[in-house]
Amino acid sequence: MKKIGVMICGHGSRSQVAVDQFSVLAEKLPALLPRDWAVEYGYLEFANPVIRDGLDRLRAQGCDKILAVPGMLFAAMHSKNDIPTVLNTYAAKHGIEVSYGRELGVDPKMIAAAGARIQEALDSANAEYGPVPMHETCLVVIGRGASDPDANGNVAKIARMLHEGMGFGWYETGYSGVTFPLVEPCLQHTTKLGYKRVVVFPYFLFSGILIDRIYGFTDQVAAENLDIQFVKAKYLNDHDQVLATFAERITEQVGEIPPPNCAMCKYRTQVLGFESEVGAVQESHHHHVEGQGASAPGSNVEDCKLCDSFCTGLCRLESQAAQHHDHSHGHAHGHDHSHDHVHATYPHADHPHGPESARKTLKN
Repeated sequence: MKKIGVMICGHGSRSQVAVDQFSVLAEKLPALLPRDWAVEYGYLEFANPVIRDGLDRLRAQGCDKILAVPGMLFAAMHSKNDIPTVLNTYAAKHGIEVSYGRELGVDPKMIAAAGARIQEALDSANAEYGPVPMHETCLVVIGRGASDPDANGNVAKIARMLHEGMGFGWYETGYSGVTFPLVEPCLQHTTKLGYKRVVVFPYFLFSGILIDRIYGFTDQVAAENLDIQFVKAKYLNDHDQVLATFAERITEQVGEIPPPNCAMCKYRTQVLGFESEVGAVQESHHHHVEGQGASAPGSNVEDCKLCDSFCTGLCRLESQAAQHHDHSHGHAHGHDHSHDHVHATYPHADHPHGPESARKTLKN
């Protein structure tokens, strides 16, 4: 019999709050798994421990079969490319069996968790300001945003299922970065629809700079539209249904036929607009920020000349414009970023409602 270990692979964050929240989730998971399974976690970038550290701890406990899962909502570059590269490299080096499960994805349990967070916000708003009919309320779901239409499309599907399932008058989908529409253009569009109340729900697992950005733009747009009631819902965090979905993604790997991961992967099949990425070399490109820690530069706006009360994303845009190869908040790190890996250009990078919309802050 092989001794089974479980590896929860997180993205990592410069926000210590986000790192702490992820670690709490990892600590709660063992209660939902067989008692003799060891559970560890690690991060792809920024925070410690890194994924390699967690794998080392599992080997030290005698584990010779590891069930790894991406601690992420949807499958984009990190879960399709970067994490598998780290896992495959480690497995080959140490001669250990490592399987890789699915992302959380579009799942009834995840939708239930999202609905619960939204209902909590509605109940609180109704108690404080009085009820507003659902048909006069617009739901805005904000996802992470990626250069992968598969992940972006799943955010839109979650939004539709919440809209239809809860009976909102209308819904809009926005993203915190990379794709379009970004938070501020999305919210500005929503103000033109004539709804009395707008519920803004970040479809995120944990807190961090991007949650601050979503709430910051919500406050900004609300201040410009005092006739509309804006309600900020909480992100998912360690909701019971989120934990149950994680546990399922782990245990289903030991079934007779484990479900395939990345069913609609742009690296495996031709996806409209991304055909050139089929067969692209799969390699991790986060080694240069691995384990930097959540206190690294870029974890706050105090040292940013472009941001005020929250990160708008302008710093990253400006650094990209200067051809500075940076995957973080955009502030200098004092080390060389001249490594030779290449990323496919996102085909809609110049969309006026995407990252380019952040340039408006330069004019204000």
